[in-house]
Amino acid sequence: MPHPLTPLPIHTVVRDAPLRPADPAAHAVTADVCVVGSGIAGLSAAVESARLGRDVVLVDAAPVLGGQMVNSLIGLFCGVYGNGPEHRQLTHGLFDAMFADLEAGGDLFYRTGHTLTVGYDEVRLGRWVEDTVRAHGIRVLTNATLTGVDRDGDRVLGARFATRYGAVDVTAAGFVDASGDAALAWAAGLECWLPDREIYGSQQLVVEHLDASAAPPPAELADRVGARAGDYGLLRRDGLAFYFPGRDTAVLNMTHIEAPLDPIAAAEAQLEGKAQADRVVEFLRAEFPEVFGKASVRSYGLPGRRQTRWLAAVHQLTVDEVRAGVRFPDAVARTAWPIELHDSPDGYVWETFGPDHLHYVPLRSMLPPAVGNLVAAGRCVDGDAAALSSVRVMGPCAAMGHAAAHALDLAGPGGSLHAVDPVALTGRIRENVED
Repeated sequence: MPHPLTPLPIHTVVRDAPLRPADPAAHAVTADVCVVGSGIAGLSAAVESARLGRDVVLVDAAPVLGGQMVNSLIGLFCGVYGNGPEHRQLTHGLFDAMFADLEAGGDLFYRTGHTLTVGYDEVRLGRWVEDTVRAHGIRVLTNATLTGVDRDGDRVLGARFATRYGAVDVTAAGFVDASGDAALAWAAGLECWLPDREIYGSQQLVVEHLDASAAPPPAELADRVGARAGDYGLLRRDGLAFYFPGRDTAVLNMTHIEAPLDPIAAAEAQLEGKAQADRVVEFLRAEFPEVFGKASVRSYGLPGRRQTRWLAAVHQLTVDEVRAGVRFPDAVARTAWPIELHDSPDGYVWETFGPDHLHYVPLRSMLPPAVGNLVAAGRCVDGDAAALSSVRVMGPCAAMGHAAAHALDLAGPGGSLHAVDPVALTGRIRENVED
C-alpha cells in the first residue's frame, strides 16, 4: 500500500578508471550521433536526430528494439498528460504520430483518473518502433553489450560493443546515454549515483482468457491483495491490473523485484520475478474466479527496472523543486506525474499533485560536468531518489530524448553541450515545455 515519503540517501560512485577498449574491433561504425538504449528516451533521441539530418546509430543490449516500454510489458504510457480535469498533453514529438497510428488500428486506449494514462498493445508498438526506425534511416546495433569507452579528457570518442558476431567499435561526435542504468557514463569513468537502499522493479505479465466485464474496482483489488498477500507468498501488498478494452487481456503490475547491478544477482532476480508473477496469477484465480478463473499467462516481460544507477550531473533535481514546480530556464521536459518511489518491499510512495501542477527537468540534470559531448536521457538523469521517481516515466523521458537530439545539434561537432544557449533550445522544443 502507499506509504509516506521517508528520506532515501544516495551516494556517488565512480570507476577506478574508464573501461577502455584494447585492440581495434573487427567491425567499425562511424556516425554523427550514437544513442545507447532504444526505450522511449533513446528512440525519441534517435528519431529526432535523424529528422535533423544527422547520421544516427541506435544501440541496444536486447535483441530487439523498444526497451522497457515494449519488452518489459509496462502497459501504460505515464506522464504524457497533465492532471484532471483538463488532462492537457504535455509531451508531443514522437507521441503524436505514435498515438495516432496505434489508435487507428485499435491498439491503444486511454485510462482516466487523477491523470490520463495511455494503454497499448506491446506487439503492435514493437513493430511501430521498428518501422519508424527504418523509415528514418537509423542504423541499428542490437544484442550489443557495452564493453568499453574511448574517452579523451572532456570528449567521448567512441564505444565498444560485444555481439555474438564480434566486437563493434562505434565512433561518433555526440552520445546519448539512454541505457537506463547510466551504462555509458559509468563505463566512461563519470560519477554516478546509487541509492542507499533497494528501489524495487517489477515483473510485469500479460494474462488472457479472463472476463474483464466482472473486473473488481482498483481499490477492491488493492485491498484484497493487502489483506491476503501473505497467504500466497506475495511480497508486494497491493496491485494494479490494466485491462485492454474488448480483448479480455490485462497487464498485471503486482510484484516487487530487486534490481541489482551484479550480473549473477540480476539473473537470479529475473527468475524470482517470474516466480512472484506465477503466485500473483494463483492469487487472482482463487480470489477473483469470476474474472481470472480461466486466465493464463500470455507473456512475461523482461524485468522492469525503475531506479538503479544514474548520472551525477551539473544539477541534481530535488524533491523540493518537484513539489514547487520550479520552471528552469533550461527546462527540457515537464510532467505532473506523482512522486512514485518503490523503496519498500510491500508498498511505495504515491504523492499526487493538484490539477494545475507541473514540474520540470533541466538540461543541466542531463549533462555530466566532466564531458561536453555526452547527454543522458530517461531514467538515468540526475535527481534525488524521490525527484527522479516523478520524472522517470515515459512522458518526460521522451521529451528528454527529443531535447537531447536538439542540444547535440545546437552544440555541433566538436562543440560542448555545456555551451548550448537555453533560449535557442527552448525555441526548438517549445511544445514540450510551454503551452
